Amino acid sequence: MKGYRRHKGRREHFHGTAAIDFYACQSGIRCWNGCFKVISTVLILVMCLALDAPVVSGFIILTMGALNVKGNRVRFKDYLVLLKIPIVFLVLGSLTAAVEISADPLGNWRVSLYGMWLYISKAGIWRAAELFLKTMGAVSAMYFLALSTPAGELAAALQRLHIPRLFTELMHMIYRFIFILTEVQRTMKMAAVSRLGDVDFKTSCTTFGLIGGNLLILSLKKANLYYDAMVSRGYKGEFFFWEEEKNVKAWQVLLLLCYLTALMLLRLAEEI
Repeated sequence: MKGYRRHKGRREHFHGTAAIDFYACQSGIRCWNGCFKVISTVLILVMCLALDAPVVSGFIILTMGALNVKGNRVRFKDYLVLLKIPIVFLVLGSLTAAVEISADPLGNWRVSLYGMWLYISKAGIWRAAELFLKTMGAVSAMYFLALSTPAGELAAALQRLHIPRLFTELMHMIYRFIFILTEVQRTMKMAAVSRLGDVDFKTSCTTFGLIGGNLLILSLKKANLYYDAMVSRGYKGEFFFWEEEKNVKAWQVLLLLCYLTALMLLRLAEEI
């Protein structure tokens, strides 16, 4: 996925996870307190899973999407691209939940396989749709946090919430190292394509294996180099994350309470 910004008449492109980091740094919600954003996201996530209602999940998907596009200043097209990968996994997982196995020919649509029946019923389709909406609501809430909080601020906020430093530091290091490996892989792929490394399926498989092997070796080398660089700058086994002082405003708390109340009212309205 590519994000971009205009700078002196030209476009600067950001690939993959770099686009998420770029949007987090320029988000209009970045000025909010990091701990408040983490707590808000967790509460919305818990409500989405606990209330277990399609109308609640749909409301979260729409409102979080609007917040990501308007508040986090993500282009709608780029936001859809960001959702593409989780949607593929969720669709496959939901289809798996819709398909059932029986020794008898049940369901509305069925196929015989080795003496058993694979079938799909309307109830199974409805169950799969509910599962898809619920998980998409959770993903949308997590994207709100990822697109509004840079990795360093998120790690600092988690530490202030008493998450063990080992977890937050590993999270930050892995996240940063993803950028390095992504750029190395993209460079190797471009070099392979320029030498007709994808001319047919067999060649593409060979190229894929070579890139994977080289990426493993280069990742180990770069890990050693960056560790030496950190040690040379005074690293002694502990990260200190710089964080701006951002106060939680009363209207932000009120907005969160109103949102959570709206979710509960939607759940009650569905039961009625």
